[in-house]
Amino acid sequence: MTDKPRALIVGGSLAGLFTANLLGRAGWDVEVFERSPHDLDSRGGGIVLQPEVVEVFRRMGIDVGAMTLGVASRYRTVFGPDGSIQSKQLAPQVQTSWSLLYSTLRKGFGDARYHQGMTLAGLDQDRDAETVTARFADGSSRTADLLVGADGGNSAVRALLWPDARPRYAGYVAWRGLVAENEMPPVSREMLHGDFGFANNKGSHILGYLVPGAHNDMRVGHRLYNWVWYRVADEALLAEILVDRNGRPRVSAIPEGMLADRWRAHLDTEADQLLPPPFGEIVRATRQPFIQTIRDLAVDQMVSGRAVILGDAAAIPRPHTAASSSKAAANALSLADALASTSDIDVALARWQPAQVALGKALLRQGMQTGDHLLFGRRPLLEVG
Repeated sequence: MTDKPRALIVGGSLAGLFTANLLGRAGWDVEVFERSPHDLDSRGGGIVLQPEVVEVFRRMGIDVGAMTLGVASRYRTVFGPDGSIQSKQLAPQVQTSWSLLYSTLRKGFGDARYHQGMTLAGLDQDRDAETVTARFADGSSRTADLLVGADGGNSAVRALLWPDARPRYAGYVAWRGLVAENEMPPVSREMLHGDFGFANNKGSHILGYLVPGAHNDMRVGHRLYNWVWYRVADEALLAEILVDRNGRPRVSAIPEGMLADRWRAHLDTEADQLLPPPFGEIVRATRQPFIQTIRDLAVDQMVSGRAVILGDAAAIPRPHTAASSSKAAANALSLADALASTSDIDVALARWQPAQVALGKALLRQGMQTGDHLLFGRRPLLEVG
């Protein structure tokens, strides 16, 4: 037996591992339950590195000054549809990869209390005992002082606690792809390599940058070029796209290697029509493009008794904010701080919730205004007061 407070983390991706590492180092007894029976992979592609993620690593005891966390870019370059450079501004930043963040967090937490193939079936709360019990599809259960739903945009925890809080389709998708640095076509290599590139067209917005390569390799020539292409798609077209190569309907994304063959030609045709040559070439050179739908969500509540949700389970900012991972890290950092400030867990959760709900809603507004302007030409609304 242990006198440590116990936490169950449902979801073993970035948000769950941010939380697990921080609570574990704050003296909690933590277990993580991941639905997938397999190790998670890097299909999330590239991520802009943000200070909140670096702060989690610092609190984990990682020497962030000695560790290379990603690939630096120097300029932000905007291309016209014909390939001409419309603007080029010095704006140094670092781009990392989902894989690098995940592998670092997973190593920090360890394998002993990270359980795979565990699908949440239900949860129960005992208000008198101040505990929460998670029930899993295999018939097992765990009881703890706190349950954290960090299980992503299709959160089972959110569905159990707030079934009416569902993501809304924003009217466009993000096609994505990764190309080995040394396989970049000549024009793409010359115009895109080393910078953060953008290009706009009607109903189209694309961006790209270098990220670490396989096994987090950051040597020149071993990295990957990551691109994200936002395209307007009505719900009828979306329903067709979200049927994978095996004929299985997907909820919100098609991972690498599972896109139906017909969409390869569709992408190439649209690239010829809408993209400047450097981006058109990089899209055509991508062997296994993948796709995610752009959705909107920001809940009004993140706490229900001793159960909470955070990360994309609570708010899904559009990718234009570059804030999905940083928001999850911010949620986890704030939760760890709140729980460390008092021995009363309920008081800590009450203190934690308001600012985190407000953060999710602010990022929702920011992402909607940016995305609707880029994809639909709508002017951002000015906030008064």
